[in-house]
Amino acid sequence: MHFFRRHRADLGQGLLLAGLAAVFFTDLKAPVLGTLQRGLLATGFWRPALRPLAPARRGAAAQLPDAALFTLDGRPANLRRFAGKVVVLNLWASWCPPCRAEMPALQRLYSQVDTARVAFVMVSLDENPARARRVVQQARYTFPVFFPAAPLPKVFDTQSIPTTFVLAPDGTVAVRTEGMADYDTAEFRAYLQRLAGE
Repeated sequence: MHFFRRHRADLGQGLLLAGLAAVFFTDLKAPVLGTLQRGLLATGFWRPALRPLAPARRGAAAQLPDAALFTLDGRPANLRRFAGKVVVLNLWASWCPPCRAEMPALQRLYSQVDTARVAFVMVSLDENPARARRVVQQARYTFPVFFPAAPLPKVFDTQSIPTTFVLAPDGTVAVRTEGMADYDTAEFRAYLQRLAGE
């Protein structure tokens, strides 16, 4: 009994280190850090920049990049199937804490927009699609999730994830945001509506 009293601080530190090791060296890392980063997003400091990168070509034929994908259940798909819509394309992975942090806001945004005019293309970069499927199922996300079936077009090259692109109906990249952001804002919803011509 005296041993435990004398070494209580050491035991507490040991348990803390063991807990941290369990978080950082297991599959708990992404969800735990994602939850902490979601708290940071709630501060309102991480908003996507809404400065258009290129002017939309009004009346131009839709020219979405040719990106071969496959769906969560393994069916082939292509980005071009969303021609004429605003496309919110998000590159993410199950092991990426900032990706996991912004996903609840993307889900809320998805549930509030007119999906006849705004398409969501959540592209998982997981090497093992089962890991992404597990994240989507556990969180009960309903936005469409895809995987690359071939290398993505150069327009989507990035050195970091998450990266989110907003494509105008004519196929031009209107917004590119590298890093996590809170997309569930009235300003961003209004921006998507304006871009879709609503």
